[in-house]
Amino acid sequence: EEADTPAFKDYAHQIVANAQTLAAQLTEEGFRIVTGGTDNHLILADGTPLGVTGKPLARAMARAGLVGNYNNIPFDPRPPMDPSGVRLGSAAVTSRGFGDDEMRQIGAWIGRVAGALEDEAALDVIAGEVRGLCERFPAPGIPS
Repeated sequence: EEADTPAFKDYAHQIVANAQTLAAQLTEEGFRIVTGGTDNHLILADGTPLGVTGKPLARAMARAGLVGNYNNIPFDPRPPMDPSGVRLGSAAVTSRGFGDDEMRQIGAWIGRVAGALEDEAALDVIAGEVRGLCERFPAPGIPS
C-alpha cells in the first residue's frame, strides 16, 4: 500500500533525480561514471581518471563523513580488494530531504576527497562541512 501512495512515488522519483544529479557532478569532478549516468538509485564511479582507486577513496570518504564502498567496475584490471571504483547510493540522503543542491555538494566533496586522500587536515575540514549539512537535514526517526 505504501508504494502506491503519491508521497512514496514522489520519494522514489526524487531518489533517481538525486542519483542523476550526483552522477553529473562526479563527472564534472573528473570521475568516469561506468554506465554514463544512472536511471536508478546507484552510481558506480571510476576514480582512475583522477589517479585514485576505490579502496583508498572509500576509506578517505569515510574519514570525511561520506559513505560509499569500493567496488570493481566492468572489466576492472585491478584486484577485487583494491578495485577501480566506488559505488554510491542516493536513498538515505533523499530520506533526509536532500535535493539537487545537496547532491552537487556531495559530488564536490567527493572530488575534494579524491585530491586529499592522505591529507588528514583537509579531510577534517570536509567532515565538518558534512556534519553541518547533516545537521540541517536530520535523519528521519533518529533523535538529534
